[in-house]
Amino acid sequence: QVALEESGGGSVQPGGSLSLSCRSSLFTESIWCMGWYRQVPGKEREGVASVDQDGYSSFSDSVKGRFKISLDRAKNTVMLQMNRLASEDDAVYYCAAERRCAVYTEYDYVLHFTYKGQGTRVTVSA
Repeated sequence: QVALEESGGGSVQPGGSLSLSCRSSLFTESIWCMGWYRQVPGKEREGVASVDQDGYSSFSDSVKGRFKISLDRAKNTVMLQMNRLASEDDAVYYCAAERRCAVYTEYDYVLHFTYKGQGTRVTVSA
């Protein structure tokens, strides 16, 4: 079992920035992937971003150029920096993780990761 500890999120005006963090014990393993997906009530889940143990990252077209993902190995944490937030980014964001994922795992596969966090709310509103 892999525990995921999420933090961050909150409320921001359009154009603002927020960050999400996800701490995981997977950093002690040799091969893993982590990422985020989001969900708006009444809509399908959407993969947002992913990263692997080597730092290879992948983003959905809807966030590419605005969101960045980084690793803090000292804290066993993956961070998602969200910039130029818009109303369409308003959702619950879930951290997810997978052991022994394939090389160059893409963002949309986050939806199929085995381990998932409890979710954190991101509100974008004027």
